Amino acid sequence: MPEINIEIGGRTFQVACQTGEEHFLQTAAKLLDNEASVLADQIGRMPETRMLLMAGLMLADKTAGLEEDLRAADDRLEKMTREVENLRAAPQKTVEVPVVPASVTDTLAELAARSEALAESLEAKRA
Repeated sequence: MPEINIEIGGRTFQVACQTGEEHFLQTAAKLLDNEASVLADQIGRMPETRMLLMAGLMLADKTAGLEEDLRAADDRLEKMTREVENLRAAPQKTVEVPVVPASVTDTLAELAARSEALAESLEAKRA
């Protein structure tokens, strides 16, 4: 089990971790060190147990806020997913196209026939 040195709040600690987990431990230590640095800048020097407690609480507060945001996003996603499913399950609306009455079609056909007959008679007179 490897042991690595981490620095938090200007103090060095030797910590053991599982093989391959060193990077994750370094990342977590950096997060804790960032919070400890904020405390050190605001309050100054303090006992390491208090510093670690306060830095841990600050990280926990941030984590709780992120978890709340994640739950809210999950709720919104679930609601939108239900809406999409409802829209897909709903019967498709059909668009009704008005039908041209047969009388109008017949009248147009009669007008077209008369126009053609008139055109033919004009062609004949011209020739």
